[in-house]
Amino acid sequence: MSEVTMEKIVSLSKRRGFIYPGSEIYGGLSGTWDWGHLGLMLKKNIENVWWRMFVEDRADMYGVDAAILMNKAVWEASGHVSGFSDPLGATRFNMMFETKIGAGEEAATSYLRPETAGGIFVNFKNTVDAYHPKLPFGIAQIGKAFRNEIAPRDFIFRVRELEQMEIEYFVRPREWESAFEEWRERALAYMETVGVPRNMVHELEVPDGDRAHYSKRTIDFEFDFPFGRKELSGLAYRTDFDLSAHAKASGQDLSYLDVATGERFVPHVIEPSFGVERMVLAVLTSAYTEDELGGEPRTYLKFNKAIAPIKAAVFPLLKNKPELVAKAREVYAILKKEGSRSAGWRIMWDDNGNIGKRYRRQDEIGTPACITIDFQTLEDDTVTVRDRDTGKQERVAISKLTEILK
Repeated sequence: MSEVTMEKIVSLSKRRGFIYPGSEIYGGLSGTWDWGHLGLMLKKNIENVWWRMFVEDRADMYGVDAAILMNKAVWEASGHVSGFSDPLGATRFNMMFETKIGAGEEAATSYLRPETAGGIFVNFKNTVDAYHPKLPFGIAQIGKAFRNEIAPRDFIFRVRELEQMEIEYFVRPREWESAFEEWRERALAYMETVGVPRNMVHELEVPDGDRAHYSKRTIDFEFDFPFGRKELSGLAYRTDFDLSAHAKASGQDLSYLDVATGERFVPHVIEPSFGVERMVLAVLTSAYTEDELGGEPRTYLKFNKAIAPIKAAVFPLLKNKPELVAKAREVYAILKKEGSRSAGWRIMWDDNGNIGKRYRRQDEIGTPACITIDFQTLEDDTVTVRDRDTGKQERVAISKLTEILK
């Protein structure tokens, strides 16, 4: 197998409509990227698996979608205004994007949020008041963040506009270690579910002095990217730093009352944090495969079914035969309808080029199955189903397609 390089991944991503340079027709803008149709579907599938595993399938999680623009006091209390910076020569450069809210002399300073965690912490009280959750419980958010990186690089690895999938999991102070270990295992399980193999993920215990100011313990999950082993996601024990800081700055009581014991205290926090762009890049790297099939070299993306942008492609064997096209459209409509019921199945119609070119094109975008309607289909209502990974083909009854695609 040939080496997976960034050049190959970037080329395929643009050629097949996953990811494009931002503002490309004007020469681009460093650190920004636009998502094409297939890239958008891949990204949403990765996010949907995360949301299902960590929110929908649990009874102790609550979602929030907080504003991107927030009162600047949020970032002063969190330490971002004074400390969210990188060295720039002999000075420090704050990476937050500053903006103005309103017009003229009355305009107030604000910032585009540099992380999603702030919006979770300022909604802790709202969540407790609305839902009366019992500890431990978590608040989850998927959303945009913005960082004025000095040197964005390595494709979508380090960017200025990013998406995060973050959880703040609130626990009793004495229970943080067991909760930390539970979320360590859950993070690894999620990565494996979306197609990031465990043998490419490495845990780095971040030492004192290198951790963020709010963290008492941090594990970085590093991945073997083509450009080296780098951070993919993180798990931090944030103690009660954030809730205590926001309580002091806002004057609001952000403690928690345990009605069973009568004890009131400020919960501690475990934070699993995932960058969407980095997860997409890790998935692309893990899926990128080169081999030979039928004596010819090919490139394909070996996506897990759970996150493949396209579940199956439907072809008529010949697009100039109306009877084949009509039957293929019938099968396509059946599967599209089923896909609407089945949480995000996406079926593609493809009649461009000969059958071999269609197979290779679908391989390259990671479609697990190709379904060909041929003349035998007109006789017995069976179709040819081709497997992406092996290239093997089998005859399957149209009535059984839904079952085998699940």
